[in-house]
Amino acid sequence: MVALTALAITTSGATAAHAAPSESELKKKIDKASDQVEDITESYNKMKIELKETKAQSTKLAASIKPAQQALATATGKVQTIASTSYIQGRVGPMTVLLGGDTDSLLDRMTYLEQITLDNQADIDSYTDTTATYNERQAALKVTQDKQSAQVTELAARKKKIEGDLEDLYDMREDLYGSATEDSGSYTGTIPSIAGSAGTAVTYAFNAIGKPYGYGDAGPDSYDCSGLTMAAWAAAGKSLPHNAAAQYSATARISRSDLKAGDLVFYRSLGHVALYVGDGKIIDAPSAGRDVLYRSIDIMTPYGYGRVK
Repeated sequence: MVALTALAITTSGATAAHAAPSESELKKKIDKASDQVEDITESYNKMKIELKETKAQSTKLAASIKPAQQALATATGKVQTIASTSYIQGRVGPMTVLLGGDTDSLLDRMTYLEQITLDNQADIDSYTDTTATYNERQAALKVTQDKQSAQVTELAARKKKIEGDLEDLYDMREDLYGSATEDSGSYTGTIPSIAGSAGTAVTYAFNAIGKPYGYGDAGPDSYDCSGLTMAAWAAAGKSLPHNAAAQYSATARISRSDLKAGDLVFYRSLGHVALYVGDGKIIDAPSAGRDVLYRSIDIMTPYGYGRVK
């Protein structure tokens, strides 16, 4: 807990007073801590996306192993047959083909022998290529599985850090506000009528006002910043990744003068994202301990703007 009372320490008759942080200082500390928690939350969301991609890659590689294994078995069988035949025939087989019979058919026999050699070489080449392909896929699968395991471990570590940081943040908020959360209440005003899919996204966001922040959440009961914008546009049939920086990459660049309701507004070097709803206002999930808010676009200097494609 953050102490809010002055602490007086008396040593050898002298009193040293340590003033508690002022309300403005504590607010600054809370804001800084909130930003730090949000940054690691967004990195957590990004890693979840990466883990999902790794799992998909692992599944694809695993599925390709069986046909590659079957092809290798077929190629191996042909090469073993070639080897067995060569062993049995020894030097006599090819020479017999060349020397047997009369001279007139020598050219035909040589052509036949050449074809046998070419056919064998094709099987040998196929065996070599198939072996390489199979081994490459096995190696790639192992690398992917190791990567997946490392990502799972890192995710657990980040989750643990977020939860520890949240406890500290809630303590600070409770010292300042008397409770761990700031309840803003649901929106009771008129929701603007906006045509098209942007209107669906905006309506969703208005209905989310007052719901609590939840790290890694995308509704319907709680949200983090990118979870809210993702859920709003998902309601409109558009897919966005659950990460502010990834949403920036997934949207088209526009200027502030081109902003329309439904566009995304990015802050803090892509550490935060909000949904623009018109009239210079945004709806966003601010930070842990705070509810989804309807407020000015100028909560801080915007980093950039994006339009959902």
